[in-house]
Amino acid sequence: MATSIIKVLGTPASPFANRVSIALNVKSVDYEFVQEDMSNKSELLLKSNPVYKKIPVLILGENIICESLVIVQYIDETWTNGPSVLPSNPLDRAITRFWVAYIDCKWLPLMSDLGKAQGEEAILEVQEKLQQALVPLEEAFVKCSKGKSFFGGENIGYIDIALWCILGWIKAIKIMLGIEIFNVTKAPELVNWGNRFLEDKCVKGAMLEPEKLVEIVKLHLAKKEANNAN
Repeated sequence: MATSIIKVLGTPASPFANRVSIALNVKSVDYEFVQEDMSNKSELLLKSNPVYKKIPVLILGENIICESLVIVQYIDETWTNGPSVLPSNPLDRAITRFWVAYIDCKWLPLMSDLGKAQGEEAILEVQEKLQQALVPLEEAFVKCSKGKSFFGGENIGYIDIALWCILGWIKAIKIMLGIEIFNVTKAPELVNWGNRFLEDKCVKGAMLEPEKLVEIVKLHLAKKEANNAN
């Protein structure tokens, strides 16, 4: 692999940028995290991702890869000396990709709905949907982990990275709204798995603490209120 500086364009608060950081950490790859201001996007970001103009972006010299899950797969296929993120067995890979698609297409949109919900009744309705949508993932964890620590077995894998990138925000939501999304009664295995994930050396430092995310939300709301007042 070329020794050119590896850069990740993102923000520490972005769960999708967190996916890339965690995947690189799993592979023990050194990289430079370039923080973006999404309200004032840099020329580097606009040039690197002219189609969507979004983070994250992985830059390796002249090679540029966009979209978090595409980047994670690229990392897995490029740095083969580290633990595999995706299973080697074709059937297991297909099952893994199915559940990651479920997370991105079914579960994460509900998280977005929660952020938009107005009023206690609407919030509780989305909370219930989120908890119900975790039930299949609870069952998938039991099957995919095969009694081990993560969806990927002994090491953090593709599903782990795809789902738990949002864990910091889940804990921040609990602090702000008192809402428990990962219910120990409905998804006990996922609750325990999440605790292990946060303690893993590949995750520590790649995600902001929930308290810091709460500060970011409060700052954003304060700026929004000030702009509306002007």
